[in-house]
Amino acid sequence: MTDIEKELGWDDEITAETMDFTPLPPGEYDFEVTKFERGRYEPSPQATMPACPSANLEITVYDSVIGSRKIQHRLFLHTRTEWTISAFFLSIGQKKKDEPFKPDWQMVVGSKGRAKVGIRKYKGNNGNDREINEILSFLEPTNQAQARAQTTNSWQGGGFQ
Repeated sequence: MTDIEKELGWDDEITAETMDFTPLPPGEYDFEVTKFERGRYEPSPQATMPACPSANLEITVYDSVIGSRKIQHRLFLHTRTEWTISAFFLSIGQKKKDEPFKPDWQMVVGSKGRAKVGIRKYKGNNGNDREINEILSFLEPTNQAQARAQTTNSWQGGGFQ
């Protein structure tokens, strides 16, 4: 199945009456970061996370049977969740394990990695039960060559010693 999305014009005919969406089954998937926006998290009174900057990511996850799915994921720029930022940048090959680093946010879009994906259940605005995919964790690359390949979109020939 291929996701075909397009912009609608003001005079286009509208045919869809329901949202036909099947979440990916829980598991590990390859992903690509397709969008990044800087944001600010403003908590509700009952939230445990304080206000802080946030990296709002659109992550496209790929499955050979179902197709691709876009997952919205937010990284909170706060010391409480600093480990999640490290895991993300380790996954896309920008960070080396056990070494401090300074994120290069300009290189995030187009980066590739692997993540553990789950399903989050919630009540929709109409009160119906809904399901969407969510990123549970970002996974480390299996080797250094994979890590380097994830951070570049250019052609790479065979490895030279």
